[in-house]
Amino acid sequence: MASRHACLICCLLLGSLLAGCETTHDHLIAEGYPPAFADGCSSGRQAAGVISGEFRKNVPRYLGEATYAGGWDDGFRQCQAQVRSEERREYEDRMRDRDDDAWERNRDNAMGRALHPD
Repeated sequence: MASRHACLICCLLLGSLLAGCETTHDHLIAEGYPPAFADGCSSGRQAAGVISGEFRKNVPRYLGEATYAGGWDDGFRQCQAQVRSEERREYEDRMRDRDDDAWERNRDNAMGRALHPD
C-alpha cells in the first residue's frame, strides 16, 4: 500500500512539473490531497534540497491536531524520500555511464594494441 501511494505521489509530482507554474502543494490540493499532506510534502521536498520547494507547517495546528500532524509527517517523509530516491537513481546512472565509458576505452585500447603491436 505504501509503495503504491508513493508511486502515485511520484506521478503526481511529475505531472505538476509538466503542468508549469503550479506548485507541488497546489497540485496536491487540486488532486484532493488533504492540506496537511500537501504542506508536509512541500516541506519534505524543500528539506531534500528542491530549490522550488517551500517549507509549510502550521505549527499551532501541528501541535494541537493529531490528524494534521500525522498527515504533515506522512507528506514530509514520503516526498523527501522520493526526492532523495530520484537523486540516488541519477547518481547511479551517471556512475554506470562513467564505468561503461571507461570499459569501452580500455577495450578500444586493448584492441588497438592487439592489432598494432609495436
